[in-house]
Amino acid sequence: MKIGIDARFYGPGSKGLGRYTQKLIVHLEQIDHINEYVIFLRRQNFDLYSPTNKNFTKALADYKWYSLGEQLFFPFTLYKYKCDIIHFPHFNVPLLYFKKFIVTIHDLILLRYPTQKASTHNTFFYWIKFILYRVVIFNAVHRALSIIAVSKFTKSDICRQYKKTCHKITVIYESAEIHQKGNYNHTQNLLKYGIIKPYILYVGNAYPHKNLYALVDAFFMYRKSANKDFQLILVGCDDYFYKKLQQYIKTKNISHIVILHTVTDELLQQLYKEATFFVFPSLYEGFGLPPLEAQLLGTPVLSSDHPCMIEILSQDGALYCDTSNVELFAQMMQKIASNDDLQLQLVQKGQENVKKYSWQKMAKKTYNIYTKNS
Repeated sequence: MKIGIDARFYGPGSKGLGRYTQKLIVHLEQIDHINEYVIFLRRQNFDLYSPTNKNFTKALADYKWYSLGEQLFFPFTLYKYKCDIIHFPHFNVPLLYFKKFIVTIHDLILLRYPTQKASTHNTFFYWIKFILYRVVIFNAVHRALSIIAVSKFTKSDICRQYKKTCHKITVIYESAEIHQKGNYNHTQNLLKYGIIKPYILYVGNAYPHKNLYALVDAFFMYRKSANKDFQLILVGCDDYFYKKLQQYIKTKNISHIVILHTVTDELLQQLYKEATFFVFPSLYEGFGLPPLEAQLLGTPVLSSDHPCMIEILSQDGALYCDTSNVELFAQMMQKIASNDDLQLQLVQKGQENVKKYSWQKMAKKTYNIYTKNS
């Protein structure tokens, strides 16, 4: 069987989607020495991937995500390689591709949060783009032979939106994996970035559904009553949404917040491990990888009480609250920051929870989907 994988998201530059695609390919190389694979990459990530299995080959498909080129020209590149099945790790399946494919749906955020605040486009172009997204997602879930959902929550969300597709959805969890690295002077490494312990950590983007304005407001409220002089460390891309958040922080004159846009794997690992606790205020998630990484590295987690987060982190693996309620959110910060026993309990339960997840398991279950649909 000849299997194609749309890996245009491959690599750390594409955040969670990039990591999912990368880990899938890496572990498929380890478990499948029978089938032939074609890995479609963009020019910018073409050299990031070097096959280690002779059955895996690279193909250039330099079409930007969500673009006209993706819809009009990418299908003909796919047809050229005559794959028996294609795996699209995201909903952006070209409308003109009519051969067999499976699709991974990570979430339906674009449908659940159709707000222009999540876009840099003006109102007219935003709504035109939103309508096109709806058409593309509808096409992907209805024409796919199988749909992979990354959580039970995402599966139920797809079922609610597209009732006729429920029978072909399989839940396959993602995982967390951080390699232990670095022999460095911990204190100096943090001081270089203006970070002084104790601190609270958030890792992720600043899209509206991530609820970072509530986090900033709750932190400001919490610091007024805190016994310790905490910092809040935010790690994410230097984009439009973080710039808006920075302006908000400046306008409200909130101090003790450090925003880092570019961090090495070693520094990120250190930030996780030395945080007093990790905070994840998101109002909607399909999986939620950063708090799972925090659990893996032994950091207590304070999370929104979104159903997906309770599913992924486990009922007792994190402290949960309604993070849209700023006053309650601040109280929960105080609760976790001031209770060493609670922190220890959350660390123990969290590290037990992460044992359920494995990238290799994810790849094996995905491979089974390929063979089922061959």
